[in-house]
Amino acid sequence: MQENLARLLEVAKRPRTFMSVVRLEEHLKRLSAGDRFIAALLGAFLIVSALSGLYALERSLLVEVPAQGGTLQEGVVGSPRFVSPLLALSDADRDLVALTYSGLMGIGMDGTLTPVLAERYEIAEDGKTYTFVLRENLTFSDGTPLSAEDVVFTVEKAQDPALKSPERANWDGIGVEALDPRTVRFTLSKSYAPFLENTTLGILPARLWRNVSAEEFPFSTLQTEPVGAGPFTVSYVSRNTSGIIEEYVLSAFDSYALGRPYLDEMRFRFFSQESDLAKALGTGAVESAYGIPDARALSAPYSRVFGVFWNSDENPVFARPEVRKALSVAIDRNGIVRDVLGGFATAIKGPMPPGGHTALESETAEERIRSAKETLEKGGWTYDTETRAWKQSKDKLVLSITLKTSNVPELKAVATKIRDDWQLLGVPVSIELYEPGDLNQNVIRPRAYSALLFGMVVGRDRDLFAFWHSSQRNDPGLNIALYANRSVDTLIEQARGENDAVARERSLVKIDEAIAADYPAAFTHSPDFLYTMPEDVRGVSLPQITAPSDRFASVASWYRRTEPVWPFFVKD
Repeated sequence: MQENLARLLEVAKRPRTFMSVVRLEEHLKRLSAGDRFIAALLGAFLIVSALSGLYALERSLLVEVPAQGGTLQEGVVGSPRFVSPLLALSDADRDLVALTYSGLMGIGMDGTLTPVLAERYEIAEDGKTYTFVLRENLTFSDGTPLSAEDVVFTVEKAQDPALKSPERANWDGIGVEALDPRTVRFTLSKSYAPFLENTTLGILPARLWRNVSAEEFPFSTLQTEPVGAGPFTVSYVSRNTSGIIEEYVLSAFDSYALGRPYLDEMRFRFFSQESDLAKALGTGAVESAYGIPDARALSAPYSRVFGVFWNSDENPVFARPEVRKALSVAIDRNGIVRDVLGGFATAIKGPMPPGGHTALESETAEERIRSAKETLEKGGWTYDTETRAWKQSKDKLVLSITLKTSNVPELKAVATKIRDDWQLLGVPVSIELYEPGDLNQNVIRPRAYSALLFGMVVGRDRDLFAFWHSSQRNDPGLNIALYANRSVDTLIEQARGENDAVARERSLVKIDEAIAADYPAAFTHSPDFLYTMPEDVRGVSLPQITAPSDRFASVASWYRRTEPVWPFFVKD
């Protein structure tokens, strides 16, 4: 009796929760085997539900952030030959240079210039001295230190006339010196506002290149297996039996100045023709490519200005301002954009790419042709219905056009559309097509054309000196309209030396308006840059494109994988 009483007292002292568990256990023992199984299932369900609820709550509080990992397979037309900041010639060359080399400055995600190898820089008040301080502990992809001496070596090599670098013109006459291992100074003979763009030049390791002569430079193995300080490094190069490069494999550079890229690898496959690339993109053999019209493509403004450029030295009829204006007015620019370019372009009437200042009015075909005819008639031209040609009796001129352009599908189609517009005006037109290399060497450089459909690449700095200054009318200058206007020359020179952004913008507005008013070319359009990418690649931001390699401006921020973290671990 006393033993049972003591046991009851002991149970009574136990916590209520324990008593509930004891009663539950006793109750379960009285259940049948089937009932106990059902109870176990219900218990398991309650536990799983509770854990799921806790997991869902946690996931609702966590945020997804980019994570390292993943590969992107890119397709490019052409094969790289000079993967060097000083000798890159093709788009394939420049693509790989952009990924394996870095400059003091680089293109930011918004298209503006931002420090990369440089930690900071200062510009003297007179605009003639630029001083850069490098980031600490910079290294090349082979692990060796990068210092101011490497910057000096690279610039001096670009200036070497024996190397014949395409970069030489940008650095001609500019002094460069290393003040200490982390500080480099550039000295200009006069203020030049666009100079900062020059400092995007990729830096070479002097240690590897110093003893390579100018003659040996193009043939060094470092041309195809570069050592730079870019976001990626070369880990594998594949060649065919003829030695032509077919594939590049690039790996993320852990010590990249702006931080290791999220993507582990970028693989490049090279194709001889755009049609082959388009097929590979369609079948999934490559995941990304530029210049291929695709519903998935990202688009960005392309800093290229296309038009028909006149050469009155070859045909005096184009010395007549009313002729140049009438032919320009007659072109259906919106039709070119809509019907020829599929909407992937912007119609323009001036020398500036989109974002310029020349307004474009919308007119019907009847309005355009009527306006063009009136312009010719006011200039003393009459239309001879018998010969079906416009004639100027005083100077015995007859208006006919031979339009030369590159034998590529897009320009061929644009030329055909322009011809149709001019024929509506009653002007006979013939088209001559040339392979791109032949056009440059045998037509553009010797100025052997009277009308040339071509495109100018206007840089982010919008420096129009090479294209419109009268001193650039002869090769190697790029003033292919042979344009000469002293007022415009003065404005261009002022804009180049103007460090005040507002004042420089005013000069650019005046330049754009003055050139457009002279009709030295019938400007037509500025194309969009198209870049097709997989939908799961995020962090991509395309700036205004001056060269296709600009698409990699934000490549270190591209990612395909994410991971959940608590909000307080996310960096601003």
